[in-house]
Amino acid sequence: MRQNRTLLNVGALGAAVLMLVGCSSGQQTSSGASSSGPVTGDITIAYLQKQGDQQYFIDQAAGARTAAQELSKPGASVNVKVVNLGQDANKAVTETDSAVAQKVNGIAIVVPDQKIGPQVVNTANAAGIPLVASDDSIKDGTGAEIPFVGFDGYDMGSKVGTEAAKRVTGKGWSPAETGVLYAYKQDLSVCADRVRGEKERYTAGGGQGKAIEVGTDNSVNGAQSTASGVITGNPDIKHWVVMGCNDENVSGVLQALANAKVAADNIVGVGLGGYIACKSWQPGSAPDGYLAALYIDGHDVGGDAVRALVNSLRGGTPLPPKTIARTQIVDAGTVGGTSLKCT
Repeated sequence: MRQNRTLLNVGALGAAVLMLVGCSSGQQTSSGASSSGPVTGDITIAYLQKQGDQQYFIDQAAGARTAAQELSKPGASVNVKVVNLGQDANKAVTETDSAVAQKVNGIAIVVPDQKIGPQVVNTANAAGIPLVASDDSIKDGTGAEIPFVGFDGYDMGSKVGTEAAKRVTGKGWSPAETGVLYAYKQDLSVCADRVRGEKERYTAGGGQGKAIEVGTDNSVNGAQSTASGVITGNPDIKHWVVMGCNDENVSGVLQALANAKVAADNIVGVGLGGYIACKSWQPGSAPDGYLAALYIDGHDVGGDAVRALVNSLRGGTPLPPKTIARTQIVDAGTVGGTSLKCT
């Protein structure tokens, strides 16, 4: 097992939760088992991603392809077909149908909307095709979560909140003049988990200020647009602590603060992803308040999703319920020791 991930295999799997795997033509029993047994030949996996043009998901696709190459052997190659779903839930449904029609052996999906979970899971189940949720958890029609590969949202947020509290300590900012802004897509459970961790650990770490939540679409432009009105509407706040669901949210808020002429010395921004935050730490970059970020590596998640599917397909064994990747806080002084690529 690679050092940069933790595999949580919690034993026997419930009937509605997990699928034993086999060829795409295999019929699944009520216990989720495929009747066709292990796959001995070539394997094709469809990796369906939301927001596939974001650097994190580009890295994820690259990690999936690298893992496929590593797992390929003579007479039993592994191929990955990556599809960018954008933020289109309907496309996610049609591309799942297409993957089934193409008789792929396995599917990894990052859904644009978790509400379509039962639909895509049922489609894969009916065809006997094992499916893992990547990054954003989804449930089947009974409400049971399916196998998941990604990060522990609450733990991620906890690290961000702890770091933000540490960065604020000693600044002497008046709580009455400090705003703590959390920007995230509020109907996405993984974002809610991250922000809950941020809030709780920021407070536990001694961080103070007026908590403000901003609903966004998880994009830079979306966060900037929404935060602008919030900043204008709080003229008494002189200092800002910024956290959110991803780097895009924090970056968008920081741009809105810059437009509002808030000095970088009055901002503590802690990102989640690191791929945008690291641009602020490059030589010659002007300070913008982006002080740290939680580094998450899309390569790991993409690779882990492919490994989980291939190992299960070849072994005829259940998929692990959860595969959790490692994360770490980085800043200008430590980012050079990682493989983080700035975008």
